[in-house]
Amino acid sequence: MPKTNYRLLMEKEIEAIRQENRSPRLLLHVCCAPCSSGCLEELCETFRVTCFYFNPNISPKEEHDRRAAELERLIGVFPLTLPPDVAVGAYEPERFEQIAQGLENLPEGGERCFRCYRLRLEETAQKAAREGYDYFTTTLSVSPYKNAEKLNAIGAELAEQYGVPYLFSDFKKNDGYLRSIRKSREYGLYRQDYCGCVYSKEQAERKKAKL
Repeated sequence: MPKTNYRLLMEKEIEAIRQENRSPRLLLHVCCAPCSSGCLEELCETFRVTCFYFNPNISPKEEHDRRAAELERLIGVFPLTLPPDVAVGAYEPERFEQIAQGLENLPEGGERCFRCYRLRLEETAQKAAREGYDYFTTTLSVSPYKNAEKLNAIGAELAEQYGVPYLFSDFKKNDGYLRSIRKSREYGLYRQDYCGCVYSKEQAERKKAKL
């Protein structure tokens, strides 16, 4: 069975919005400035975006705060059609620790990561519903290390649960990931070498040690 082309679904949705001459509100979960740079150029041509930085998985707190500050710096200098707002969520690492229990030794890309996707996306969906957004989505699919099929499946479930449409997406397509790398260099963005959690950091350090 062929995989769903989530990139194409997003393009069709955006085209329909433009035909209606609308600028709907989009709550965009963001993980970091580099990934955001690869998505915002496109989204801010159509949507009134709020970047929602909610990442309780990131460890330590200094790393969490550094990524948040870098996102705000990028938004301040990035020329966009409809400049976005930024909302920084509470840092609650205990919530990630709770969903990761028993899965600490799994490699990146498994069930622990899927639970982390859901944790962050559900917080975004709840905020979108509470504050009257027209759509919600996430930058996570811009990374080649993230499972776009799983992200979109979770987004669809949460859209039904909370009554806010999920903007299907696969931002890595059409050179989206490469564009994020180019923009990171152009703006001198801090580009971290691990996803965020303590387990991904340990895995990255083990990989480095073998080089």
